[in-house]
Amino acid sequence: MANILIAEDEKPIRELICRSLSLAGHTVQQAEDGPAALQRVAEQPPDLVLLDVMLPGCSGFEVKQQLDPALPVIFVTAKNSLSSRLEGLGLGADDYIVKPFEILELLARVEAVLRRTRPENEAFELDGCRVEFGTHQVYCGGQEVPLTPQEFSLLEVLVRNRNLALSRDKLLQLAWGYDYEGDTRTVDVHVQKLRKKLGWDERIQTVYKYGYRLSTR
Repeated sequence: MANILIAEDEKPIRELICRSLSLAGHTVQQAEDGPAALQRVAEQPPDLVLLDVMLPGCSGFEVKQQLDPALPVIFVTAKNSLSSRLEGLGLGADDYIVKPFEILELLARVEAVLRRTRPENEAFELDGCRVEFGTHQVYCGGQEVPLTPQEFSLLEVLVRNRNLALSRDKLLQLAWGYDYEGDTRTVDVHVQKLRKKLGWDERIQTVYKYGYRLSTR
């Protein structure tokens, strides 16, 4: 997965983002102000920076101007005016997220930027199974496991949000799309198919009266 720097001066928000990204399998660095963010980048260049705008020392906008233009940046800030959005995106940011935000939305935006900016041979491995995102292929024990496009879409959502509990409604939104008009029982059917095909009966866990979680622990 990715090495991500979180530059945020509000400790509770920084720790929430850090914990969620770590659960999703990413390596996380933290910085509490602008100068510290620049120092972290110099010491260990990340794959992505989540950058607050209103940072002590120097603003997120000033930090962005000093970074390599090729380094992906997502602004995460309470500044929601059009002028601030335009300034951030005009500086070359890959996305602009306004606080407060849903953590699942943040994770989805992070994954979207990483998919655009990293090689397409990204893969995930667990219990002898390998999920190749670029080719939409899955192998278990060295043998390819045929999945339908919808099964792969659901698997990808579970993998990218691993160790997080996802409601059935959220899985429908993320894997089927917001305009899908079916009911949540289709999620149960597809989860059962994935469990059987991958041998992940214990990995894809049922969250009682809520949904599912892909556990890697």
